[in-house]
Amino acid sequence: MSSSLDLFCEALESIHAEGKKIVVFTGAGVSTLSGIKDFRSSDGAYSKPFHGRCVEDILSLDTFRHEPDLFYAWAKEFCYCLDRFQPNIVHKMVAHLEEKSYSRGVMTQNIDVLHQAAGSKHVLEIHGSPSKHHCLKCRQSYSYEEIAPKVMASELPKCSCGGIIKPDIIFYGEQLNERVLSACVRESESCGLFIVLGSSLVVQPAASMPAIAHESGAKLCIVNAQSTPLDRYADFHFDDLKTFAEGIEAHLARREKSELSSVVQK
Repeated sequence: MSSSLDLFCEALESIHAEGKKIVVFTGAGVSTLSGIKDFRSSDGAYSKPFHGRCVEDILSLDTFRHEPDLFYAWAKEFCYCLDRFQPNIVHKMVAHLEEKSYSRGVMTQNIDVLHQAAGSKHVLEIHGSPSKHHCLKCRQSYSYEEIAPKVMASELPKCSCGGIIKPDIIFYGEQLNERVLSACVRESESCGLFIVLGSSLVVQPAASMPAIAHESGAKLCIVNAQSTPLDRYADFHFDDLKTFAEGIEAHLARREKSELSSVVQK
């Protein structure tokens, strides 16, 4: 992998030198390194029914409107104990790329806010997150910190107006945030390199972003243990997230040391 990674780092620096930006796109595979289950693996969140119900059904907007207690019972251990999980080396590497101005930030399919915890400043959450909640009746806003204790105490979150409170996660049957989606498209169309980390690239329209980048002339790098529909278009392909992140971190450290040495010599 080292020779392939060296070639990737050369491309990374070349694109950076040209003044073009990198887009980083992350999926559930990234957070499995922090101990969070993904959705579609054999042991993922969708692998077993919950109270006899398919999890994908529980995550539908229609089901939530009629049975919000079912969602919150399921989400208790999946969305409302996020303080138990810490950013891993991939999250930190992604934040480092932004800090060093290689990327503008990250677009993610994940809802665990670990990118923000790692230090990423510009995060486009394609599927939303539980960091904010809204009342379905009056639209009053609530924070994660206000809602999580209620959920963990098995209490159905209700607004002062009596309405049911819903997390700002994009449920099945719900439209994506147009502002976020438009920003993702713009970033994909204008980047010089698009890096996919830990995504199977099967959920649309999020999975179309690397295709948009490729069609717009960007180089494509896919880092995922399983194959994806876009593998044949990838200029670079790696199957181990941790090893890839460690390699990039090592490269950035060498680059920083070299730049510091140059400054000292001057």
